[in-house]
Amino acid sequence: MPHFVLRWRRFLTGWMLVLLVSVTAASAQQAAPDLRIDVDVKLKTAKVVLNLDHLAYAGTEPFGLLYARIMQEQFSADKTDWQVIAIFHGAAGYWALNDKAYDRVRKTTTGNPYAKQIAMLQKGGIRFEICGQTARDNKWVNADLLPGIAVNSGANFRIIQLVQDGFVQIQP
Repeated sequence: MPHFVLRWRRFLTGWMLVLLVSVTAASAQQAAPDLRIDVDVKLKTAKVVLNLDHLAYAGTEPFGLLYARIMQEQFSADKTDWQVIAIFHGAAGYWALNDKAYDRVRKTTTGNPYAKQIAMLQKGGIRFEICGQTARDNKWVNADLLPGIAVNSGANFRIIQLVQDGFVQIQP
C-alpha cells in the first residue's frame, strides 16, 4: 500500500477517535446533570468528639484522621466556631505512639506513619487524647506518646462527659 494512503488512514483514524471521545463525553454530561444541593449545611458552631477505637481505613489512611482533616478544612472555610477532640482507645490506641514506641509495639522500623498527619491536625486546632486504660493495658507511658497527646482517665467516660457538655460523637 502506498505510503500516502497509510498516512491518510492514520489521520482519519485519529480524527475519528477524537470525534468518538467528544461525542461520548458530551452524552455523558447530558446523562449526568449537575447535582443540585437542596440543603446547604453551614454550621455556626460545632463541638465534635471523634471516637477512634477501631481500625478503619480509607486506603492506608485511618478514617478518623481523614474525618478530622475534612472537618478542620470545612469548618475553617465556613468560619465555623469549632472544637474537635479525637480520642484514641482500644485497637486504635497505637496510632498515638511516637516513632520509637510505635516501632516496638508494631515490630517495625518505619516509625508512626500517622505522626506527621496528627501533628498537622494538632497545629490546625484539633485536640488529641488517649485513653489512660488503653495505655495501662498496653504498658505505655507518657514518654511513648506523640507530643501534645493528652491522657484521659478513661475514653468511655470522657466521651460521656463531652457529650453531656454538648459535643456530638462521631465514630468513623
